[in-house]
Amino acid sequence: MQLPTVERIRIYPIKSLDGAERERAALVSGGCLAGDREFAIVDDEGEYVNGVRTDAVHGLTTAVDRDAGTVRIGERGADERREFDLDDRTALGDWLSDYFGFDVSVVRDERGMPDRAAGGPTVVSTATLREVASWFDGVTVEGVRRRFRTNVEVGGVPAFWEDRLYGPDDRRAFEVGDVRFEGDGPCGRCVVPTRDPDTGERTEGFQETFVDRREATLPSWTPEERFDHFYKLTVSTRVSGPVEGASIAVGDTVRVLDDEAE
Repeated sequence: MQLPTVERIRIYPIKSLDGAERERAALVSGGCLAGDREFAIVDDEGEYVNGVRTDAVHGLTTAVDRDAGTVRIGERGADERREFDLDDRTALGDWLSDYFGFDVSVVRDERGMPDRAAGGPTVVSTATLREVASWFDGVTVEGVRRRFRTNVEVGGVPAFWEDRLYGPDDRRAFEVGDVRFEGDGPCGRCVVPTRDPDTGERTEGFQETFVDRREATLPSWTPEERFDHFYKLTVSTRVSGPVEGASIAVGDTVRVLDDEAE
């Protein structure tokens, strides 16, 4: 039997914008993966400019080079790309202000700026993404991956295996390689997954279909008590041990430590 194994790690250097694959990712204070949501776009009141607030974020494409400390950014579908310094982000903020049509700036927090309180990486199985993609015409696995923007994908397991990582009213311990985590619970979703990640256009009936199919395919091991609604997917986590020097990598074995979850 194949063991649960990390199949993919993806971070999102600028909150709400494009992801980047990593073979290995260190953990930082608070439990985030290094570089994940390290930067964020905010308005002049410090509020996030993200996919919940505006579908205009889908019109941007980005590539962050952490070694060079730069980002290449442009409008999706256009040939022109501009390169900006991530240490002095004034010019980047000016360009984005022109794009959004109101004043914004780009802030940085090396601890990461996730929306979830738990702070650790989000987890899903690759089989789950395949299953969800099968519910919609014309939606690919990569499209689902980009809609739900999860950090860690686990292979060698069935769809919704990640629901084993939390209990009916508690967290469950698991390890990725040598790093111990706790599954905090299923992630309630926002409007972002309902949109095509390239165009920002709403997929007709996405949330309604998702809710119906999620409830109908709920595995026997999923704690239904954690579902006050069924628009939930992926698992939020927290690190339960020290993070200094800790990292996870593609190929690491994932071990559930709670006997009830085996």
